[in-house]
Amino acid sequence: MFHKEGAPSISLGIIFTVAVLLLADKFIDINWLKMSVQIFAFLILIIILQFFRNPKRTVIINENQILAPVDGKVVVIEEVYEGEYFKDKRLQVSIFMSPINVHVTRYAMSGIIKFSKYHPGKFLVAWHPKASEENERTTVVIENNTFGAVLYRQIAGALARRIVNYAEEGMQVVQGTDAGFIKFGSRVDLFLPLGTPINVVLNQKAIGGKTIIATK
Repeated sequence: MFHKEGAPSISLGIIFTVAVLLLADKFIDINWLKMSVQIFAFLILIIILQFFRNPKRTVIINENQILAPVDGKVVVIEEVYEGEYFKDKRLQVSIFMSPINVHVTRYAMSGIIKFSKYHPGKFLVAWHPKASEENERTTVVIENNTFGAVLYRQIAGALARRIVNYAEEGMQVVQGTDAGFIKFGSRVDLFLPLGTPINVVLNQKAIGGKTIIATK
């Protein structure tokens, strides 16, 4: 299954592939060159289909757990100052998504959306220290009775040019359901209350809606 945000790109990919196949067959007489061009077109289509996939996952909802919001690698676990919403110290856990990861963002916990804001910005590589504050990004805060307020930030990477965010203030959201999408490389930061027990380690592979990031 594919993410609905990928429909235009998938359609263009199919059109591009068909067009290249037809043009190559008609205008290229050298067999090895024709075959190379056709294989290249198929590879482009495969990459697009791979990127926009949205696998269905059975999520075990647990109000005492924070689940990974995305697929990727845990690249940051540290105390930081969060200056946009909390304006105090928080425990940051960041997950970096490579171009081959699923790029669907899922709600890490159930609760009410208290804050949701889009920020235009730069397109530094997603692991850059200033990416969290200077790149195109969205900031969303979910609140529930177990963890209180938890902030997550979708951050565009060097290749990304659009962040999709479904969260709107006042919405009641369910853990593990789709929260948005980030196109072509990115990362997601979670900002948790200090003292929250963390269940992952640096460089660990995380699976969105499955890996337990923190517990209460």
